[in-house]
Amino acid sequence: MPLIEASQLTKVFRRADKDPGLAGSLKHLVQRRFTEHVAVDRVDLSIGAGEAVAYVGPNGAGKSTTIKMLTGILVPTSGQVRVGGLVPHERRIENARQIGVVFGQRTQLWWDLPVRESLGLLRDMYGIGERTYQQQLERFDAILGIGEFLPQMARKLSLGQRMRADLAAALLHEPRIVYLDEPTIGLDISVKDRVRAFVKELVDGGTTVMLTTHDLGDIQDICRRIVIIDGGRTIYDGSLAAVADRYARDRGMTFQLREPLGSLAALTAALPAATVAAGGHDREVSVRFDRFTLDAGRVLTGVLGVAEVVDVAIEEPAIEDVIRKVYLGELALDATARPGTADDVVPGGTA
Repeated sequence: MPLIEASQLTKVFRRADKDPGLAGSLKHLVQRRFTEHVAVDRVDLSIGAGEAVAYVGPNGAGKSTTIKMLTGILVPTSGQVRVGGLVPHERRIENARQIGVVFGQRTQLWWDLPVRESLGLLRDMYGIGERTYQQQLERFDAILGIGEFLPQMARKLSLGQRMRADLAAALLHEPRIVYLDEPTIGLDISVKDRVRAFVKELVDGGTTVMLTTHDLGDIQDICRRIVIIDGGRTIYDGSLAAVADRYARDRGMTFQLREPLGSLAALTAALPAATVAAGGHDREVSVRFDRFTLDAGRVLTGVLGVAEVVDVAIEEPAIEDVIRKVYLGELALDATARPGTADDVVPGGTA
């Protein structure tokens, strides 16, 4: 059984449609008009125990709305959702005990209390024993370095300190499901690496993680599966490796030659479907090609036909390029990838 399961999950918001100014407000009191905005549109989602899934998309795509329905903050307009066997908005307290949530732009710390007291209140709310609580604090201090600011008021923390404290607060009760929204925002490189290692450790220990982030380093370090949402609809659900392999058409190969080539004309004639360019020095050439029309073996054969090759480097497609193109509307994914089959893709998502 999936730990998180959503079927045709939909959320529609009503927005007041009124003219500007006092006259518009008075008219709206008498004659109310509304427009509907579909934030999440028939999303299907199935996440197993111990999975780490990146849930990404442009701003306004519906990511946060989905997370809020999974946590029970929002009630779906239609569709079904179950988390750990519970309907989140119907059994909020029970659901809260099995999940941890970090929203990068919001905090669960008490603003005018020291961080230590906020964590102490959460300890009491979740009924955590003193020994377990102290062990958790030591663990968080070793990884996140929270000890230095435990006595400080939450409102006096820097963004990076607050994010570390919020991570500790969300994980204090050892939830089996963790939703992370921009968990490394504001962190310096060294702490960011420690946080990523910590989250990977959670996943290895069986914790289910759903990660919403614009930091592609987080995605690559933590997740093996990615769900891309845009306009409220799932446009891709599949393995992280497959999305780059499936949609990143552009490949590059750089060749180190025994002797200077002199002219690129012979190489261009040998590889008419590729783009050939001089490299950083006279014994280097680079070839870019569409891997769906030309394979690396043919490119190598073409170069060997006109020059003696000393070394070759292949530039693999980057997941960043695919996601960036999706965000810019330059790439339409087919929503047919979901992990678990021989070729790592089966029908899924809503297009």
